[in-house]
Amino acid sequence: MSKFSKSAIILLFVFSSSLISAQEKGVLEFINNDFDFGEIKEEDGPAVHEFEFENKGTAPLIISHVKASCGCTTPGWSKEPVLPGQKGFVKAQYNPRNRPGTFRKSLTITTNGEPSIVRAYIKGKVIPKVKSLEEQMAVKIGKTRFKSRSVNIGKISTEKKVEKSFDIYNDSADTLQLLDKFDAPDFIKLTFDTNTMLPKQVVKAIISYDPVHDDNLGYNNHGITIYTNEENAEAKKINVLATVSEYFPPMSDEEKAKAPKLAITDRLQDLGKLNEGSKTVAEFQITNHGQSPLNIRKVKSNCGCFVAELSKDTIKPGKSVTLKGTFDSTDRKGNQNKSITIYSNDPVDPVQVVSIKASIIAAN
Repeated sequence: MSKFSKSAIILLFVFSSSLISAQEKGVLEFINNDFDFGEIKEEDGPAVHEFEFENKGTAPLIISHVKASCGCTTPGWSKEPVLPGQKGFVKAQYNPRNRPGTFRKSLTITTNGEPSIVRAYIKGKVIPKVKSLEEQMAVKIGKTRFKSRSVNIGKISTEKKVEKSFDIYNDSADTLQLLDKFDAPDFIKLTFDTNTMLPKQVVKAIISYDPVHDDNLGYNNHGITIYTNEENAEAKKINVLATVSEYFPPMSDEEKAKAPKLAITDRLQDLGKLNEGSKTVAEFQITNHGQSPLNIRKVKSNCGCFVAELSKDTIKPGKSVTLKGTFDSTDRKGNQNKSITIYSNDPVDPVQVVSIKASIIAAN
C-alpha cells in the first residue's frame, strides 16, 4: 500500500471520528414542562416548583443560563454537567406579593444540547391578601386614617355638580367628633353621615363639587381641611382632584355648522438644538374656521419653562391669532417635550394641544 493510500485512510478515520463526535449532543427532555400552581395565597410567600428533566442525548448536558419572563420569577438549575441517562432540574420560584389574579410565566433554558433553547412554563392564580382596615387606610393623621391624602373626583364636565364619598377611620380607643367647620373653596361642600366616630369605626364623608368656578378647565387640585375634637391634631388636610371640561348640550348638524371651529397649523414644532439657558419662541397660528366667534377660554402649559402668550381670546370667523410659546432652557438637559393645552368654545373639539421638542446642549 502506498504512502498516499495510508495517509488518505488515516485522514478519513480522523474525519469520521470528528463527525461522530460532533454529532454527539445532550438532549434535555422534561418529564413535564408546564406546571400549574393552582390557587396560591399572597400572604404565603413565594411558591416553588422543580421541573425534572432527563438527558436523552449521548453527551454531557450543560445548562448555561435560565431566563425568566419577568422579575417575579426566580430561576435555578443543575449547575454540574448532566450525563447521558441522568436527571437534572430547573427550579422556578414565583413571588405573588402585590400580584393578585391569574399569571402565566415562562423560563427560557439555554444549553449545549440539541435543541439549544428549551422552555418551561408556570401558571396559577394569586388570591390577594385580605387587608385589615389599618392596612387599607394607610394614611394616618392624628387618630384618624384615610385611604389616601387625595380624593380624585375624576373627569367631569360643567353640566352639573357632582358628589364623591370617601372614608375616615377612627384608629383609636376614643370617641371622636367630626366638627361641622371645614376649610375649602366656596364650590366645595363637605358633609358626614355622622359626626360621631366611635372607636375603630369608619365614617363616610361626602364631597359636593361645583365644576363651575374661576379657572376651572383642565386639571384642578384643591386643598381642604377637616377638623375633629382631637388635641394637637384636630386639622386633617387632604386634596380634592378633578379634571373639568366644558359641557356642550347636544346640537343638530345645522347648529354645528354655525358653531365656531378651532384649527391650528404646525401643532408640533421642532426647535432643534438649543444652548442651555437660551430662550426660544414657537408661534402657532390659531384660526376660526367656523361661522360664530371663537372664544379661547384658557391656555395652559405643562411646564413653567414654556410660557404661553395669546394676543386676544376672541377670534372672528375666518380670522386668526398667534399663540406664542416661549421656551426657557435654563436648567434643562437633554431632550425636551413641552405642550400647551388650548380650551375653547368649539363644541366639537374644545380641547386641543400644541407641542414643541428640543435638544438642549449643556453649557460648558
